[in-house]
Amino acid sequence: MRILLCGGAGYIGAHTYVELAARGHQVEILDNFCNSSPQVLPRLQQITERALRSHTIDLRDKRAVDALFASHSYDAVIHFAALKSVGDSCERPLDYFENNISGTIHLLQAMRTHGVRNLVFSSSATVYGDPSAVPVREDAALSVTNPYGRTKLVMEDLIADVCAAHPDFHAANLRYFNPVGAHESGLIGEDPNGIPSNLMPFICQVAVGRRERLRIFGGDWPTRDGTGVRDYIHVVDLARAHADALDRLVNSRAGMTVNLGTGQGVSVLELVQAFARASGREIPYDIVPRRMGDVAEVYADAGLARSLLGWQARLGVDAMCEDAWRWQSMNPHGYQAA
Repeated sequence: MRILLCGGAGYIGAHTYVELAARGHQVEILDNFCNSSPQVLPRLQQITERALRSHTIDLRDKRAVDALFASHSYDAVIHFAALKSVGDSCERPLDYFENNISGTIHLLQAMRTHGVRNLVFSSSATVYGDPSAVPVREDAALSVTNPYGRTKLVMEDLIADVCAAHPDFHAANLRYFNPVGAHESGLIGEDPNGIPSNLMPFICQVAVGRRERLRIFGGDWPTRDGTGVRDYIHVVDLARAHADALDRLVNSRAGMTVNLGTGQGVSVLELVQAFARASGREIPYDIVPRRMGDVAEVYADAGLARSLLGWQARLGVDAMCEDAWRWQSMNPHGYQAA
């Protein structure tokens, strides 16, 4: 298939590019590089041993998006492109709505205009907010608690409305939990611009000395060790799920909404300890007060992904930490020194 990855130079997009290329697809990347680096592109060529075509376009630029679809033929789109920090979204909600939602509208319009009928959408477990029970199923109540999660839910609704209005348009919403890890080569990994919004980059930066200590928000949660519990999923497993979802979408012509997680909860302290084992380095930390909006425990019911896609996570916490450490130790300043 000919596939366009919107936001394909980002953390999850880049790993998905590798997976799709390995399956023989023709893949192109669209990115505005606001939270990614062009330096990822030659590394993707090195991993896949094939030429890469990319387009530096912002989805908010409706004319540029339409011109791309007018001049290129695609069978499917995977849509990763979005601003994605929960904390930042609380400070800049208008920016998040303007970027995430308007960009998605322009993408959907271009797809409809130019006859591209298959979309895999990168959604998020943030649409569940503070779930009433775990593990979280796809039919759990949706109750977002921050602007970032709200934009993801609005985008899901937009896509659902397009599917309802146009029965020949098919979409898969993939709600994933906490991606971590890196490609086994150490050539690509998570390299957030500015202050990280996820736990693992903070741990990695402490390990290589870019930060002195890790802050753990809350040591008095009602969990087995007092720290928050989350469902961490290896980004390579996540990339494989995107490829599997696209295959099913195209073959069945039926949409889906699916959780992507391991189904296992891991505490912050357990992740820190696993990373210390993988890196052979102590990770000094301080327990600080809880953050507003955090919850004690969230992890996925991944049964639907198994039954619909034949997919399940293969890589455990140790592999996640080993691969994240390989990436960070080989690239202590991320892509900046490349």
